[in-house]
Amino acid sequence: MSRLVKFGIPALIVFGVVSASLTLLQATSKGGSKDEIANLATGSIAALDVSKRGEPVSTAAFDGPDGEEVTLADFEGRNILVNFWATWCGPCEREMPSLAALQTSKGDENFQVVAISIDAEEDRDYARQRLQELTGGVIDFYFVPPERWEVVYDSGARGFPTTVIYDETGSEIARLSGEAAWDSYEAIALIEAIKN
Repeated sequence: MSRLVKFGIPALIVFGVVSASLTLLQATSKGGSKDEIANLATGSIAALDVSKRGEPVSTAAFDGPDGEEVTLADFEGRNILVNFWATWCGPCEREMPSLAALQTSKGDENFQVVAISIDAEEDRDYARQRLQELTGGVIDFYFVPPERWEVVYDSGARGFPTTVIYDETGSEIARLSGEAAWDSYEAIALIEAIKN
């Protein structure tokens, strides 16, 4: 048997197995990424998306807790987690207590949860009441009715709930479409990484 056949075929088989294993590992693991935020996309926040990192906040106005118009740019200087939600959205309501827990544990001058209700104008008071019931009043009420959804569109929300996290300069860090447990270990670790 020639040396090429004797050593070459087993070497090709070993090389093929190693290559396939590495490819599979890269496809199923985020551990190889040098992006610290992307590496934190596990468990309850596995759907975290960093593809729009650096996109600026919308400058479109919505109503603040006192009814006065505000923009996301008004939060410059602090990290914000913007959550677009509605009372008619079951997943939105289910995740709201976890957002309240996140605000309670991590909210300070450097971080705030900003929950923006997208309910109809005639449901404004009900949405305010529901937010109070779901969060115990730890999250301020922000509101934008459908006829003024520019902030929703500008923020790239395609379904609800949609959560977008911005840094203190107003640049997007990450987003998550759908429900998440914002009081989970993974979410807390994400906010701690962003704040540091």
